[in-house]
Parts: sequence; C-alpha cells; structure tokens
Amino acid sequence: MIIKEFRVILPITVEEYQVAQLFSVAEASKNETGGGEGIEVLRNEPFDNVPLLGGRYNKGQYTYKIYHLASKVPAFIRLLAPKGSLEIHEEAWNAYPYCKTVITNPDYMKDNFVICIETMHAGDCGEQQNAHFLTQDKLKQREVVIVDIANDPVHSNDYKEAEDPTKFKSVKTGRGPLSGNWMQKVNPVMCAYKLVTVEFRWFGLQSRVESYIQKAERRIFTNFHRQVFCWMDRWHGMTMEDIRALEEQTREELDRQRQVGHVRGTRGED
Repeated sequence: MIIKEFRVILPITVEEYQVAQLFSVAEASKNETGGGEGIEVLRNEPFDNVPLLGGRYNKGQYTYKIYHLASKVPAFIRLLAPKGSLEIHEEAWNAYPYCKTVITNPDYMKDNFVICIETMHAGDCGEQQNAHFLTQDKLKQREVVIVDIANDPVHSNDYKEAEDPTKFKSVKTGRGPLSGNWMQKVNPVMCAYKLVTVEFRWFGLQSRVESYIQKAERRIFTNFHRQVFCWMDRWHGMTMEDIRALEEQTREELDRQRQVGHVRGTRGED
C-alpha cells in the first residue's frame, strides 16, 4: 500500500472551486469518450446519513460511474487481464468541502484493487499538517507532494498553450498569469489536500503498479487543475443549479459518444 498526499494550490476561493471542479469534470469527461470507450454515468443523486471522515460529514451528492477505457490501461496489465475485465468503477461522495472517491475493478480484481482519493478543500496555502485527521501510523506512511500548476513540468503530449497558467489571464477576474513564487503572492488562495491510497494485490506486480498509479494520479491532478484555472472564464459565475443541468446534459452526451466517434484526450479528475 502506498499513501501520498498531493497538495494542489490554486488562486481560487473554496466556494468558487466547488463549481469549478464540477464544471471541469463534466468537460474533461467529454474528451474521454467515443468509439465504444468512455465514461458511463449510472447514478448522480443526493445522499444523506453516510458517515464520512469519522462522521464529520454525512450528506452531499453521490455519483457512480463506469470507465470503459481499456486502451488507457498500462500494456503490462492488459496482457495479463482477460478481455472485458478492464472496466473501472468509480463511486464518489461529494460532501463539499470534503470529497471521497473509491475506484475499483469489481468484475476481475475485486478487493485486490482499490484506489481511494480523499480531498479536503481549505482556504490556505497548503500549511495544514493533518487535514485528513490521520492516525500517527498513517502519518508515518504518508508522503506529501506539492503540486504547482504553473511551474511543475508537463508531459509534451499533455501541453496545450490555452491551458498554460503562465500564459492565461482571466477577463472576468483579472487573475493570472501565474509565474515565479506565485503561491505566496496570490489572493484568493486555496489548497486541495488530496490523500491517495493505492492498494493493488497481485503477486509480482504490486509495487510496480502502485507506483505507476501514484505517478499517474499526480499527472492527472496537475493537468486537471491547469484546466480548472485556465477555464475560469467559462465557469466563473455559474450556480450549482447550472452545474446540475450541465451534468445531466453531459450524461446524455456521453451515452451518445460511447456508441460513435473516437476517443480523445486523457482523463481529467475524480
């Protein structure tokens, strides 16, 4: 088991990010879908009385998705897994500012494969030492990684000039571009504390796959939050009612795209 806490700093308020994240997830989902692959949204509904983070949160929005993305799975896993076994199931409980996402492969790996992503959103610059109320044992296992959306290197295949925070300036808010030691200068500022726990029990592959997944999650978080910032003028001013309508429209579009078209882009975020 590998535990990492990715701290993503953003020049956004915690209230703004609730809309920004959901908007960006919906948009990124469209870029993953087509030609028989993609994201299928099975449920998107309110939940109540589900104790999260030791009972500190218990209501919000629940989503259940299936990722039909066999072509995105590492080649050495595709060689070992039976055809049709590579569907990934994602359950998410959004009790903002706390969110929990659990990713599994129930048809094949069952309990031997679990990715758990817990996110706490706070109006600070990533200084909290235990935002997830971890035990001392878990704190000893945890590795902290700061994600800088402006200065961290981006894979050449991921780079888009329109999604480069060092070049984007928001017309609506005047924020950006981001350069140098921007995290210590911007106002507003917030941090998404993303605790990722990966468990992959498969003899001979465990450490390799767990390390691969953690590396992939950092890449996803970096690219996704670059989009969140650079799409600011698209989501800024939207309400939660606007977001729910967009999610329903996106669900219908994803269902159509999985039947036709082609797969585009890389996965956004949970």
